Amino acid sequence: MLNEAHVEAMARQALAEDLGWGDLTSETFCPPGRPARMTVRFKQEGVLCGLPLARAVFRQAAPDMRWTPLAAEGVRMAAGQPAAAIEGEARMLLQGERVALNFLQRLSGVATLTAAFVARARQGSPTVRITDTRKTTPGLRTLEKYAVRIGGGVNHRYGLADGVLVKDNHLALLERAGVSLAEAVARARRALPHTCRIEIEVESLAQARQALEAGADALLLDNMSEAAMREAVGMVGGRALLEASGNMTLERVAAVAATGVDLISVGALTHSAPAVDISLDFEA
Repeated sequence: MLNEAHVEAMARQALAEDLGWGDLTSETFCPPGRPARMTVRFKQEGVLCGLPLARAVFRQAAPDMRWTPLAAEGVRMAAGQPAAAIEGEARMLLQGERVALNFLQRLSGVATLTAAFVARARQGSPTVRITDTRKTTPGLRTLEKYAVRIGGGVNHRYGLADGVLVKDNHLALLERAGVSLAEAVARARRALPHTCRIEIEVESLAQARQALEAGADALLLDNMSEAAMREAVGMVGGRALLEASGNMTLERVAAVAATGVDLISVGALTHSAPAVDISLDFEA
């Protein structure tokens, strides 16, 4: 699910950022050549995500290290459970410690929050899908969207170049230009590849009806009440995909899922996921 070249490049960039011209502490206080074994351990319950990144970091920091996974990517970890063991030169391992943990804690946090949303949403609908947004950390979008998938979610578009989503500002510009939504959709159909869907953001049932009549493949129901979403589901009758968005919380998501929408997008998966507490400690 992750491109190996991209993983290596991300690990290299992150190490270069942290190391600068060297690790003054480890190079001063740790004697060279001393072997060590370290264990990655979860200090709280969470979904494990980021092992390929951690391994790539240690492989670059300590090329002769030996990496032993002790759990599989995507499993739910208990507090105290080990995820991996690393053996190699102590001070070289220490140079990769923080970077590896940063990847693991961040990506496991995204996967853990995603899994929580998926589980809660399934209480309202067994078929609804939880999807991410473009509200990602700059430079880390590919990794964070990977973590969403590991947590059981699905991905929205990766960027502006791989999908059409007509939002409120686009609609306002069309109105100012005197171009009808139906005309704009028809133009887009002629210009876009046949594989490209057109999704239109709507904030009311009237807008939903207009977008449907214009030929939208999907409607983004933005900040609608559950009652309005339920009406939209009945009105559309399966003629377009329906995505609910806006103010999605764990407390609300099951009720939104029960309205019958196909997708629920949650920006919090990537912009507000708390890091999972994970340690890397020397073994005696």
